[in-house]
Amino acid sequence: MEIITTHLNADFDAMASMVAAKKLYPEAVMVFPGSQERTLREFFVSAASYLYNFARLKNLDLDQVERLILVDTRQMSRIGRFAEIVGRPGLEIHIYDHHPDAEDDVRGRFELVRPVGATVTLLTQIIRERALPITPEEATIMILGIFEDTGSFTFSSTTPEDLEAAAFLLRSGADLNVVADLLTRELTAEQVALLNELVKSARKYNIQGVDVCVATVSTDKYVGDFAVLVHKLKDMENLDVVFALARMDERIYLVARSRIEEVNVGEVAAYFGGGGHATAASATIRDLTLIQAEDRLFEVLQSVIKPAVTARHLMSRPVIHIGPEHRLGDAEELLLRYNINAMPVVDGEVVVGLINRQVVEKAIYHGLKSQRVKDYMNPDFSTVTPETPLLEIQKHLVEHQQRILPVLEGDRLVGVITRKDLLNFLVRDHSNVPRALRDDLVGDELGRRKNVTGVMAEQLPRDVIQLLKDFGELAEGLGYKAYAVGGFIRDLLLRRSNLDIDIVVEGDGIRFARAFAEKYGVRARCHKKFNTAVLIFPDGLKVDVATARLEYYQYPAALPVVQFGSLKMDLYRRDFTINTLAVALNPEEFGELIDFFGGQKDIKDKAVRVLHNLSFVEDPTRILRAVRFEQRFSFKVGKQTAGLMRNTVKMGLLSKLGGHRLFHELQQILMEEDPLPAIRRMGEFELLAAFHPSLRYDAHMQALFARVKEVISWYELSFLDEPLESWWVYFLVLFSRLSRKELKQVLDRLEIPLSRQERIVWTYNRVDHLLGTFFRLPDPRPSDIYRALQPFRPEELLFLMVQATCEDVRRIVSHYCHRYRHVQTELKGRDLKAMGFPPGPLYSRILNDLLDARLNGQVRSRAEELEFVKARWPVLEKASNGS
Repeated sequence: MEIITTHLNADFDAMASMVAAKKLYPEAVMVFPGSQERTLREFFVSAASYLYNFARLKNLDLDQVERLILVDTRQMSRIGRFAEIVGRPGLEIHIYDHHPDAEDDVRGRFELVRPVGATVTLLTQIIRERALPITPEEATIMILGIFEDTGSFTFSSTTPEDLEAAAFLLRSGADLNVVADLLTRELTAEQVALLNELVKSARKYNIQGVDVCVATVSTDKYVGDFAVLVHKLKDMENLDVVFALARMDERIYLVARSRIEEVNVGEVAAYFGGGGHATAASATIRDLTLIQAEDRLFEVLQSVIKPAVTARHLMSRPVIHIGPEHRLGDAEELLLRYNINAMPVVDGEVVVGLINRQVVEKAIYHGLKSQRVKDYMNPDFSTVTPETPLLEIQKHLVEHQQRILPVLEGDRLVGVITRKDLLNFLVRDHSNVPRALRDDLVGDELGRRKNVTGVMAEQLPRDVIQLLKDFGELAEGLGYKAYAVGGFIRDLLLRRSNLDIDIVVEGDGIRFARAFAEKYGVRARCHKKFNTAVLIFPDGLKVDVATARLEYYQYPAALPVVQFGSLKMDLYRRDFTINTLAVALNPEEFGELIDFFGGQKDIKDKAVRVLHNLSFVEDPTRILRAVRFEQRFSFKVGKQTAGLMRNTVKMGLLSKLGGHRLFHELQQILMEEDPLPAIRRMGEFELLAAFHPSLRYDAHMQALFARVKEVISWYELSFLDEPLESWWVYFLVLFSRLSRKELKQVLDRLEIPLSRQERIVWTYNRVDHLLGTFFRLPDPRPSDIYRALQPFRPEELLFLMVQATCEDVRRIVSHYCHRYRHVQTELKGRDLKAMGFPPGPLYSRILNDLLDARLNGQVRSRAEELEFVKARWPVLEKASNGS
């Protein structure tokens, strides 16, 4: 069997090349390897499927394929399941392509690869040379491919051969009306909206002296012809280079266009697993969030745009070095003399290791000054050549944390690059300073900032606004920058009341907190380990102060390790984009909203999204917070974020969490005004199994939670005086159907103290007993009700009401709360003593008997109580020792 196929997400050139190849291989079967672009799908359904017998991949036996004809691609990563048979003995591969070489190119027995505007141009030339007949319909499909891939002959990749092939096809009957109809369609309302978002988000960056435009958009559903929109953006704004990233559903789509030689967009797209030409390329990104994809794009652009910065531009020379046989004292002297922190160890002309100041100083501190350098050097290190690009240098110095990077020509040391060298270059480099494409649309330089002092005046008390100004003025005086951040700002924009203020300081947070406490007479509680503090005001208000920091996690589900960093890096460590907003507090910028990660848009779109794809792996408790925020704000977890949540659950990372952290997140959910929607959502994400495998959300649990809400409302409307921890009622209900063995496993898992565990078990047992026996008795007396319910706390009483299926039980509990709970005897122990009763256990028996009489209406006054005791206890009145 012979197969003609092309690349995934096939376009018109791909389809046209398949039709043309069919003329050369008439016995071959045409098969798409996967999806097609939307315009092609619509055309295929309406016309081509009736003209040509395209086979379905699922109906083919790939073991029977003897010849594979690849058109418009030769990349292994772009041919779907056909990659499985490449390399099989006996398989003959023919290739027709116009794309530049890529690392994963397939090799064929026959290859026709030439840089023309469209692959179908190459096949048309062969058809013309062989004088093969083609129908007007075939000519129309083939000319469509040429028009599309050459931009109607406007792309710089267009060649004379493309024009000649189009002329031949036009003479063969190609219908340009069909071409015009398919390639110049009016944009839909969704596409117009997306194009508008592209224009508003577009920023120009100067990278290596080249102006590059980057635009990002986000939508929860797929919008077709994104490449067309990017092309229109390029034409509308007369851009030389544009990269557009769109998050649609759970994927990121990259489309790139370039008019200049300095930027090969095909090379950039290949880094993301895509492909294309130097002038037009695309990629589909599956494993990154939009924020990560944008950051990664900048890294790649820094490396591939020419003239690229290489090690030759960054390295320092001559190199200060030391021999392996020298003493550590000699190393210390060199490090101090030249004020450097690390240096290579060179034996002859060969670099054999690295030695740094920290190791030397620690060794000398322990009396090892005379020891040889080679015994304490690090022999495991990376090197680079003078032509190594910036991106790889950054990986060694930043990601791999190597202090100094030797630069070698062959084996000869010609220079070194330190972290300081890299930092100096990055500080001087202005490539990451964006300029808004349309100042009239965004209204400021960054396009991500606006002033919210009006919203603050509307939402916050005057004294809170003044407090924020005080923070800013103090920061200014210390030479710091101060920001209000996180949920406080999120709720400010949502017009929700929240005075839980978090301050981030670009500077020393503890010094800032202590200075504020001293100036304004408040208490400061400092935590040096995390460089944070809490300011405690006389009225009870607490404000958290933190140093701008970056957190990383040593292993999945670990507690974070904290390092110093900038505001942007501090915000990047947070859980969701909606919690990454900040407001500047320094006087000149006061009220300026800072949004690095699209938090405003996600608030507008009512979406909960993580910042990076390992967010839940690093901290699985974020899954529970995602559910909580989604339900509290009536938002929706983004599709990509939801997929990451499910993957984390499947990996079982929630089981690695400490029980205290898991309990805290559950408690926060149960403390919501109505926890039921969050519990339901936890059931959908299979999160309840993290507490116990047998825990399930079902109709019965839903009914119980609904009853909890009812009884809590009853309690609050009854103006009962005892405070109520309503979340505890939900907790008791949540685990009420587990067996005692399963319950024990849950309580141990949540690290609940033993005394509280015993109370929980007592509650379950006592409620079961009362419902099974006591409440089945006819007309229990008030004193019996009191004795049965008096040991219960308010939360436990409400749990009893929830568990009761009979309305009479709820009525009895209501009577207890309103009528019996606070009944007391007027007689006290001193009265019994005056009556002649000897002190001892007898007092308790008499008073309890008297309380029962009072509850049952047998006595109603002090005089009746006296008569009751005298009548009930005449003999004991004169008894000795209380017997």
